[in-house]
Amino acid sequence: MTEKIKKLKNEISKIIVGYEDIIHKILISIFSRGHVLLVGVPGLAKTLMVKTLSQVLDLKFSRIQFTPDLMPSDILGTEIIQEGPNGRYFQFVKGPIFANVILADEINRTPPKTQSALLEAMQEKKVTVLGKTYELEEPFFVLATQNPIEQEGTYPLAEAQVDRFMMEIVLDYPTFENEIEIVKRTTIDREYEVEKVLNRDDILNIQRKVREVPVGDHVVKYAITLVRQTRPSESKFDIVKKYVQFGAGPRASQFLIIGAKSNAFLENREFATTEDVKYIFFEVLRHRIILNFLAEADNIKVETILSEIVEKVPIKQ
Repeated sequence: MTEKIKKLKNEISKIIVGYEDIIHKILISIFSRGHVLLVGVPGLAKTLMVKTLSQVLDLKFSRIQFTPDLMPSDILGTEIIQEGPNGRYFQFVKGPIFANVILADEINRTPPKTQSALLEAMQEKKVTVLGKTYELEEPFFVLATQNPIEQEGTYPLAEAQVDRFMMEIVLDYPTFENEIEIVKRTTIDREYEVEKVLNRDDILNIQRKVREVPVGDHVVKYAITLVRQTRPSESKFDIVKKYVQFGAGPRASQFLIIGAKSNAFLENREFATTEDVKYIFFEVLRHRIILNFLAEADNIKVETILSEIVEKVPIKQ
């Protein structure tokens, strides 16, 4: 499996230049049964990255372009009337949510009613339409993209919706060398094709193996301590008490540990460590901290607060 994962990353690199760390963290989330929110300005290949990933993983891929007029039935599906030998009957027509990899493109461009249609699917792996419940096929991942610079005509994601995402991964501009390679590859008459490396059964097997990775009590205590220090009522840090309105909940602790296990598995190590927890700390916590008005007035960012916590919380609990 280690060789397969190495080949998987090599195949993705045929299409996506750079962003090796980003891809690694997306794989951590996938193998942890989590969902990912990708945040970045237009033109950073967010959509291409997700599509390439689904091709390499040999999974059913579905793209949903979120727009202000998108309705929940456009995502989940609806029942239509059909004519049969015994008269008319209702037949359920599945929506694009019935796939393995869902690309929710520009998720913040649709109203909250439609955004919430994803909630049950992301958490319960099932959808309910007109009182009937339909199971979604495993594995099931939602990888949503969000443009951070355009706020006009957008609907901020509700806290309950954001908390369903295991990670919020921020994409930055490529390096100078990577941008040279991107321009060279995309301005010639050649198409790069990727091979399918992992199938559905491989991924389900990896997800089970990840949960079997041992993790010491001191690692669990370290992860929980980091999360609890983001809560103003419990934190010993003045910057948290002053600028944070709401800290992260227990789901953040769960994601830190399962993510640490997944990273250890990807790196072919026998157990998870505190370094694995620190590696995904920002991505897991970034979108779970709600700052107050004073933080906005003083131009305090979430990353500033998280940096102080992870730097000053001792590893040995």
